[in-house]
Amino acid sequence: MNNDEAQSNARCSLQSENSQATYGVQICMSATSSLRSILLLKGKLFASTFRKVSNMVKYLTQQEAINIDTELFDEYQFSVDQLMELAGLSCANSILKAYPPGQSFNNVLIVCGPGNNGGDGLVCARHLKMFNYQPHVVYPANPRSILMKRLLTQVKGFRIPISDSLEGINMNNFHLIVDAIFGFSFKPPAKEPYKTILQQLAKFNSIPVVSIDIPSGWHVEQGPIDGDALQPKCLISLTAPKKCAIKFRGDFHFLGGRFVPESVADKYQLNLPAYPEGDNFILINNHN
Repeated sequence: MNNDEAQSNARCSLQSENSQATYGVQICMSATSSLRSILLLKGKLFASTFRKVSNMVKYLTQQEAINIDTELFDEYQFSVDQLMELAGLSCANSILKAYPPGQSFNNVLIVCGPGNNGGDGLVCARHLKMFNYQPHVVYPANPRSILMKRLLTQVKGFRIPISDSLEGINMNNFHLIVDAIFGFSFKPPAKEPYKTILQQLAKFNSIPVVSIDIPSGWHVEQGPIDGDALQPKCLISLTAPKKCAIKFRGDFHFLGGRFVPESVADKYQLNLPAYPEGDNFILINNHN
């Protein structure tokens, strides 16, 4: 073989290799493009599902929420502590889903009010402890009911610190705040000591806030009406969302509890979503 033939063969071989390489790159690019399309489609489907679920669920007025609660207690003979346990556990599970424990969301401050919403917070704190978080409870009220005294005793038994105010607490030590101050029976404005507490919490807007049922300081139907209202990153509605949740613009909106009888859901046309398998919470809207 002379030099011209050798050079010609070499060029043919190189062209063949380049052609194969180009074909391989094209296949890889095609596969990558297909994968991106699939992921984009899945993302759109998930987002669409969240929007559909959120739009499907009924948002309750204050009176409707009161009526349903009364019916659960009177007609169906649920006890307060029974519903409180179910609600608090669903809140803890929602937090576990949105903010897994670890260095980023390990220390949790749970601020509890004097009513049932505060009781939900105490139950939530106990379960968060079991989920390997480090909760710290703030409970400013003087507990009068036997139920609240029992819940506080349980919190202490789990070696969860309890304070009666935010004074002396270094907020920079916490990664997450759980707002369990006011529920659906709240009527603005907030009174002391909770007005001051809300003002103090609002200053630490770099710490994500998780509100149980109602963002504290919000009107149950109208939403935030003054500067003391919290702006949570996560809202956990119980029974069904309240009207104010329409104005929620945080990252995660969960529905928790899973204790409403089908007959009640039908009577009030709640249009509750199907909870996944054995979960007691469901994500109904995601603004991420």
